[in-house]
Amino acid sequence: MARALAVVGDRWTLLILRDAFLAVRRFDDFQSRLGIARRVLAERLAGLVEDDILAKSAYQQRPTRYEYRLTEKGLALYPVILALVHWGDAHYTGPQGPPMLHRHKGCGHDFRAVLACSHCAEPVSARDVVAHPRPVAA
Repeated sequence: MARALAVVGDRWTLLILRDAFLAVRRFDDFQSRLGIARRVLAERLAGLVEDDILAKSAYQQRPTRYEYRLTEKGLALYPVILALVHWGDAHYTGPQGPPMLHRHKGCGHDFRAVLACSHCAEPVSARDVVAHPRPVAA
């Protein structure tokens, strides 16, 4: 967990990732949506590129301007970001409800993130799990 938090555990980094999942791609768009200082944004984007979570590609020449797109490694963070969003919605949203809903394209219904067992597909919570060390290889 410490290694993962070293990469994505910063408030600004999480907000950048949230916006990247909402199809924000350009530096100026991140900056205006988040109200983040340009220097801080540049540092966080550079770190996400270095860690192969975002890929940087030029979309304009003279002057050269870049966009940032989620890599496969970055897309793998979606369950983490969605779980944080839904946790915040459950515990910090007022009576008006969450500001954004998530609709499954496949069935057309709004949904909530659910953690499920990869073996039996049953939902699991903290009380349903026991952590144990990996057996040592012979």
